[in-house]
Amino acid sequence: MEYRQETNGTEMNAVIESLERIRRFDGTPADFWSAFLEESARLTQAEIGMMLVREREQGEWLILAAWSVEKLDAAQVPALKPRIDEIAQASVRDGFAWEDAEDLPHPEDHGSAIGARLRLEEERVSAAVFFLGHEAGLAVQEAAFRLALLADSPAVYQLGRVANQAKSDVVRFAEALDLMVLLNAEKRYIAAAMTFCNELASRYRCDRVSLGWLHGAYVRVQAISHMERFEKKMEVVQILEAAMEEAFDQDEEILWPPPEESRSVARSHAAFAKEQGAAHIVSLPLRLDDQPVAVATCERSADPFSEEEVRGLRVLCDQSARRLGDLKHHDRWFGARMATWTRESLTGLLGVEHTFAKLMGLIIALLLAILLFGKLPYRVEASFILKTDDLAYLSAPFDGYIHEVHVKVGDQVGATAPLLSLDIRELLLEESTAIANKNRYSREADKARAQNALADMKVAMALEAQAKARLKLVRYHIAHARLKAPFAGIVVAGDLEELLGAPVRKGDVLFKVARIEKMYAELKVDERDIHELTKDATGEIAFVSRPDLKFPIRIERIDPVAVPEELENVFIVRALFPEAVSPWWRPGMSGVAKVDVGKRNILWIFTHRTIDFLRIFFWW
Repeated sequence: MEYRQETNGTEMNAVIESLERIRRFDGTPADFWSAFLEESARLTQAEIGMMLVREREQGEWLILAAWSVEKLDAAQVPALKPRIDEIAQASVRDGFAWEDAEDLPHPEDHGSAIGARLRLEEERVSAAVFFLGHEAGLAVQEAAFRLALLADSPAVYQLGRVANQAKSDVVRFAEALDLMVLLNAEKRYIAAAMTFCNELASRYRCDRVSLGWLHGAYVRVQAISHMERFEKKMEVVQILEAAMEEAFDQDEEILWPPPEESRSVARSHAAFAKEQGAAHIVSLPLRLDDQPVAVATCERSADPFSEEEVRGLRVLCDQSARRLGDLKHHDRWFGARMATWTRESLTGLLGVEHTFAKLMGLIIALLLAILLFGKLPYRVEASFILKTDDLAYLSAPFDGYIHEVHVKVGDQVGATAPLLSLDIRELLLEESTAIANKNRYSREADKARAQNALADMKVAMALEAQAKARLKLVRYHIAHARLKAPFAGIVVAGDLEELLGAPVRKGDVLFKVARIEKMYAELKVDERDIHELTKDATGEIAFVSRPDLKFPIRIERIDPVAVPEELENVFIVRALFPEAVSPWWRPGMSGVAKVDVGKRNILWIFTHRTIDFLRIFFWW
């Protein structure tokens, strides 16, 4: 396609003027986008224009502003949405894009579309899309190029607003510094209030500026610009104070006449404006520690207060509030300052403010009272270990080798249950040898008897008796080659599974079997607490392995002699279990025991250790 050459100088000048108007626009953002879309549509001879945004990485395009919406029915938007998204995506990718009417499936619908990416300094991606229509006098490519020339206009507008805002901020801060210099030079409150009112009146062309300060529950007028003295009971002053209280109660700026979007109540301002014939009024609260303490009311008849002027007044009020508040607090005689301090202290203590601090103080006082006068059950804490007196030591009955192990440590066994078997193969051989010797010696004795060989017969009979004794011993060893539990209990020692085939000697302890029915807890009580314990005292224990379970105990015996430990002396205390022991208990298990010794003062419970230490440390 060929680009249409622009030969008309007048049209070129119009394009340049349009670009300048858009780039020098100084209205609000809402007005700018309407003007931008309208001017862009005029330059590109488009019928419909819209501004779209989306997230930088993903998301769908959203229409934020549109021009000439009456030419686009709401029902047609879904049908055009694919074309809008496609041209916007292409514009973001290439900077600008267009489509031809002859390439469209329905060229009679709104004509060709053009688009350009808007260069804005923000996280979202923006694009402008226009539909040219069928009667456009420009080629679609040229219209797209013109739109591309306007793509940086929003960025220029944004930079201009930022620059103007920065310039305005500098001016406002300079005004605030100048005012603070004048206020800091004043040593009396009324003089500072008059300076404040006069400066606001002169800087913002106000007919009158009044300052009201909170006294008790009402706002009272303190100073009026260019008026040294005034009667506080005058009706106009009372109406002015009512207007100030209106702004004070709502804690926000109130403009009269109120803006369209304002939701503030301004009845008193309306009454004051009617009474004084004031065309424009603005009241601004002065705050100390985020709480309103005063109100400044400005009156002007020339023109309304702009948004920039209200912002500047707000800065001056915020900066001056601290200095005026300090002067008002200190520029009084001693009795008034003392009364104010007392009232503020009582208000802080008894008033509705600082609820959390007061609640904390009440809680602390209640806790102290409980510590001083309350009592709680006191328990002596000690470590314990399970023990039992019914413990059987099972040793090897003869020298031999381990053949089979039937139990391991921790197993419960019944009475006469097999625990271990020794190898009896050698014993069986000895038994056979002993039987053979017995039979041989018996026959020799019979032979000597038949031959009347009395001496030989006696010898043979003696050897036969010796063989019988040996046979009896071997059979005794065979009968005791299997170790059995003497009673029902738990195997607490004797892990011999890894010693199969190992030799053992007669008398070697192979197993320890304990009876769990008669277990008791052996407590080790510190000598500092032993005087608290008595016989038959009750308490509870908790095992290290099961701290969630508690079991009752009763003191049976307290050993009278202390036992030295590593860092202290302890007394051995024996405690029994009133209830049946659990099946999972094992001798040697340990934990913590707590014995009840009666109620004690709560403060004593927490401090008696420290007090006892200090008594010993400082005793001389």
